[in-house]
Amino acid sequence: MAGPLPLPNVVVGEFVGKAHNDLMRVTEMITQYPTLANATYDWGNGDFETALGAAAHMGRKDIAELLLARGARICIFAAAMLGKIDIVKAIIRDDASALTRPGPHNISLLDHAKAGGNKDMIAYVSGLLKAASGSARSAKKAPKAKPAKKPAKKSKKR
Repeated sequence: MAGPLPLPNVVVGEFVGKAHNDLMRVTEMITQYPTLANATYDWGNGDFETALGAAAHMGRKDIAELLLARGARICIFAAAMLGKIDIVKAIIRDDASALTRPGPHNISLLDHAKAGGNKDMIAYVSGLLKAASGSARSAKKAPKAKPAKKPAKKSKKR
């Protein structure tokens, strides 16, 4: 049984590119190619991006919401931009490294939150980053533990 044909790379590239700022074109393209909702484009050197990822770092809630309604899979970066704090908390609670793992184009989670403008989200992510950097500084300043002294050998009398 044959599956659907792959999307042309040029179509995926245009779609992801337009998802940064062109709601009308994104709407036209996803109507023509519904599977674009989860298509990923490689900008080069492993910089992969979906249309939702593009909309997320640009703060385009209108495009992100359209894509989600058409079946795009949410990611932590889009959740941060959209102010979906419960989703972001759940992901970070499950995998703390998600806080500092960069998104497409090496854009941080905090920058995605700022793109969305949700003050609670920005405060949450900023607070976690400050706490994490404070912990890292404290660990660097803490004196290293001295190795335990070996018990002195008892001399045997004869």
